[in-house]
Amino acid sequence: VERQKEIPIEYDGNVYEESFRADILVENKVIIEVKSVKEIHSSHKKQVLTYLKFTKYKLGYVLNFGSELMKDGISRTIHGTLEP
Repeated sequence: VERQKEIPIEYDGNVYEESFRADILVENKVIIEVKSVKEIHSSHKKQVLTYLKFTKYKLGYVLNFGSELMKDGISRTIHGTLEP
């Protein structure tokens, strides 16, 4: 597990070393975006989906610590299929 991991992306043949920082990166496979807001908005989910598309990772989560119940503050995003 790595925190505030700078993740380079390649786009149109160019590599951008400092493109974004993942709040949490698990085993170079899963991106976790941490929020503390009243409710998760579609823009939060789209943010994670964009990260997944650029990195070619398949699984991402938004964890919202601002929800009354933690189970209500978890949102999973999948890009493509999870099969290898």
